[in-house]
Amino acid sequence: MFGINTWEFFALLVLAMLVIGPDRLPEYVGRLRDWIRQARDMAEGAKSQLRDQMGPEYRDIDWSQYDPRQYDPRKIVRQALLDEPADEVPAAPEEAPTAPEAPIAVPFGQPYDPDRVTPWDADAT
Repeated sequence: MFGINTWEFFALLVLAMLVIGPDRLPEYVGRLRDWIRQARDMAEGAKSQLRDQMGPEYRDIDWSQYDPRQYDPRKIVRQALLDEPADEVPAAPEEAPTAPEAPIAVPFGQPYDPDRVTPWDADAT
């Protein structure tokens, strides 16, 4: 919780009790309680509003597929760069274009080739 352990948390509580004092402590505890209730009510309201707007399809949604913790960015990049494409990709032409108006058609998903000439798009420049 916030990168502090149990003893540090209790030390912060004791320090807060000493700084606030016994006279104002119940007032601040009440404010904290009200704030927590308000945050909980807002979360419940948002959840019920989403449930009402989504209708009966809300129960059918698999929320675990939207959990970002299940995706490993290293694996996604590795698959994008190193995996061979499913379809056979034609090889790029060996000779370089003579003019910028002759762009090289590079199919999507072609693996990186450092010897291939960079495609030139005359319309984009």
